[in-house]
Amino acid sequence: MKNLAQLMKQAQAMQEKMAELEASLESFELTGNAGGGLVSVTLNGKGTLRQVKIDKSLADPQEIEVLEDLIVAAFTDARQKVQAHAEGEMQKLTGGLSLPGGLKLPF
Repeated sequence: MKNLAQLMKQAQAMQEKMAELEASLESFELTGNAGGGLVSVTLNGKGTLRQVKIDKSLADPQEIEVLEDLIVAAFTDARQKVQAHAEGEMQKLTGGLSLPGGLKLPF
């Protein structure tokens, strides 16, 4: 029974650490860029869009498709950075243990 109690205590501590990680990801921000920095998109650690910056030189109605493509590219860049950061933080939390396929924490 001592082992079960210890295991439950460890599980509870892991849950608390997961909650802390989730909260820290909410406040963490990363920025993705496209077009040599003409477009930048900032996401928080949970993937929520926080800011879009567009260089004024791209505000040409004739080039709207280029602008749209650059926004998508900047978002993709930022999302990849956020995912890499979240995975790194999760590795720290789990001590390098791999999670079962399809299970992505904390979100």
